[in-house]
Amino acid sequence: MRTKIIYKIGLMGMSALLFLASCGSKKALVKEGQGVAGVTTQSGKTAGKATNATTSDLQRLAFVQKVADTKVYAENIVGGITFNLKAGDKDITMPGQLRMRKDEVIRLQITIPLLGTEVGRLEFTPTYVLVIDRLHKQYVKANYNELDFLKNNGLNFYSLQALFWNQLFLPGQQKVSESNLKKYGVDLQAMGAMVPVTLTDGNITYQWNADKNDGRIMRTDVTYKSAQHGTSTLVWNYSDFKSVGVKSFPGTQVFSFTTTATKKKQQATISISMNEVTTNGNWDTQTTVSDRYKQIAAQDILKQIMNL
Repeated sequence: MRTKIIYKIGLMGMSALLFLASCGSKKALVKEGQGVAGVTTQSGKTAGKATNATTSDLQRLAFVQKVADTKVYAENIVGGITFNLKAGDKDITMPGQLRMRKDEVIRLQITIPLLGTEVGRLEFTPTYVLVIDRLHKQYVKANYNELDFLKNNGLNFYSLQALFWNQLFLPGQQKVSESNLKKYGVDLQAMGAMVPVTLTDGNITYQWNADKNDGRIMRTDVTYKSAQHGTSTLVWNYSDFKSVGVKSFPGTQVFSFTTTATKKKQQATISISMNEVTTNGNWDTQTTVSDRYKQIAAQDILKQIMNL
């Protein structure tokens, strides 16, 4: 009985992560090489148009470059974690593992305290999402278009990866190139220790709050406003930075999701605190599911998770 309770708690936490992640990015409205509709600089000039660069334009561009250059060079980020979920009257803490390999996989594993037995696994890759239910020996493996609850929210692997890796991103694109940097708005006159770096894409506004001195991203805000679906916000905070080569990586990430898209307001906060941050690459990015596990429809496992 205790194992089942622990399992349900872990799976509930993973479902909350899925829900949070789905707010992280919407379907791209642009193609490679095109500008993002509605993106303007703080000087009011439309990004992407040929204009004479002013001193302030160059200063803003230089700051965005500083922010982009804070990303770690490592291909792997690995570490044991303490996972905490707060939603409604629930406040749950469990151990686990976070394993990420750049452009290949984001893997979150939740384990039973003390025993270390894995009870659930959530895995994002560029082409599919895998959810494994160890207790009931069942799983879902599907591409993003097969998962309505992700497809409708336009989940993009590379945007989600950038959030976990503490980096800038452009919706629908794998990387932020040098030529893309002019698409971001920057308010160098902002009060306080943070400089807002902004981007607007349709109904979504992205804001990265970066340290004024070193350009390190300390917080990312994603706001989606729709007359039909209400307002959803994702706030992603970073702290406890640890050295990874010559760069640094946030050992603690806390992300909160609020939405009015449902009949009642929903809120959830997830905290992932890494006990250590390593660049160990001695692990397989491909998860092999046992033949003894039953594959079920994505809608079925979502209903089961939501009913826990």
